[in-house]
Amino acid sequence: MTDALTSVRIDAPVDEIRHWINGRAVPSLSGAHRVGTDPATGGPGADVALGTADDVDAAVRAACDAAWAWRKIASADRARILWDIGRLIRRDLDELVGLEIRDTGKPLESARAEVRGAAEYFEFYAGLVNLPAGDIIDVVPTQHVYTLREPYGVVGVITPWNLPINQAARAAAPALAASNVIVVKPAETTSRTTTALARLATEAGIPDGVFNVVLGKGSEAGSALVEHPLIRKLVFTGSVAVGQSIGRVAADRILPLTLELGGKSANIVFEDADLDFAATEAVRAFTTNAGQVCSSGTRLLVQRSIHDEFVRAVVDATERLRVGEDFGPLITRDQYETVLSYFDIAQGEGATLVTGGDRPTADTLEDGFYVNPTIYTQVDNSMRIAREEIFGPVLVVIPFDTEDEAIAIANDSDFGLVGGVWTEDLSRTLRVSEAIEAGQIYVNTWSTAAVQTPFGGQKASGYGREKGIEALNHYTQLKSVTISLGPSRAVQAVE
Repeated sequence: MTDALTSVRIDAPVDEIRHWINGRAVPSLSGAHRVGTDPATGGPGADVALGTADDVDAAVRAACDAAWAWRKIASADRARILWDIGRLIRRDLDELVGLEIRDTGKPLESARAEVRGAAEYFEFYAGLVNLPAGDIIDVVPTQHVYTLREPYGVVGVITPWNLPINQAARAAAPALAASNVIVVKPAETTSRTTTALARLATEAGIPDGVFNVVLGKGSEAGSALVEHPLIRKLVFTGSVAVGQSIGRVAADRILPLTLELGGKSANIVFEDADLDFAATEAVRAFTTNAGQVCSSGTRLLVQRSIHDEFVRAVVDATERLRVGEDFGPLITRDQYETVLSYFDIAQGEGATLVTGGDRPTADTLEDGFYVNPTIYTQVDNSMRIAREEIFGPVLVVIPFDTEDEAIAIANDSDFGLVGGVWTEDLSRTLRVSEAIEAGQIYVNTWSTAAVQTPFGGQKASGYGREKGIEALNHYTQLKSVTISLGPSRAVQAVE
């Protein structure tokens, strides 16, 4: 474990994390709170307020009261505020990184990258506040017809525990750029940096009530947010089961949704690929953030002619990783126990364990939620370990013979978030990229999409798009305006 990582954690006080409503920190109206667990040490984590429907109502009503004033702020002023949020994130980078590490156990550089990414969202969307404007439509000379893109109003945002500040910024920046006001409900296990982000937004000059954070359990605060009658748009990142539950409520309410629900992404390696680089990237694809990334490449499809050679290279690269330094622990106890349970499932299904399948033995890691990166071969795509999102550093390797077979295996999944293609054949690159059923394709790389690139899924991976210019369309609603300009002599002559 690095000195930097240790220095952030050791002897750190138990934080008291409270809601951020109407520009100030407030406790729960019920007084309820809970002390979480530090995933790296097993010791106490933050003391977090537990919100109820009453706290959600207070936040939503504060947002409603601020909505019109925020919408009427000049676009240049709104842009300056968003830019300043990004600037303040960079100013407080070390402090935010420390908070993120204490909540998640991430290695220092991983946490730094995620906090810097949060700043990039606000910087990017600060430049786009004038973009969702609309179009003029040519109909007849007697009418002036145009469209407007308008904010929804109060947007509810429910974020997961795997990338706390990054996910909050990913939704908040475009929502605010499009003149919406927001109520964010982070995971109760990782609330530190989301409330810190709201404080920085207030320091940057965002009006009270525009950026609110309500803490608590999904079953209570989250459900109350989904069901609140003044929420006009909802953004959720998390599990398929919870997304389905939200979708049922939203259907009754006619509530527009953006859902990002995970994946079981196929990473296809053909025999003509740069195998050394592909092996390195294949490891990164399934071990980044200890596999707790919805876009992880956890199904590795390898052409049979190179299967054994390539698997050896991937295993060698995997076994060089240092748990606790190159990647951190599972972030919650529940997820730690879930990943361990899949080791038993894999054994029962007859998969061959090549490396991992257990937890590290180092004394410094024994109390944390760590597991060794794990690879299985002799895997059939029908097995549970090939079909279910494990959300941990677990890779399954599936052989294929032909291009058509690789595509068929990749698409034989309930999910459709990411696909990877490794080949030097340009024609194959185009054919396979277009044939894979996924929201984004990585070719000869496995790289998380930049802030400029739209991100979202197909099938059970969800719908709607985050990131890029496209996200602004998902935070606005379209209005058509038709204005009569009076009678036209040209039209009358025809009549």
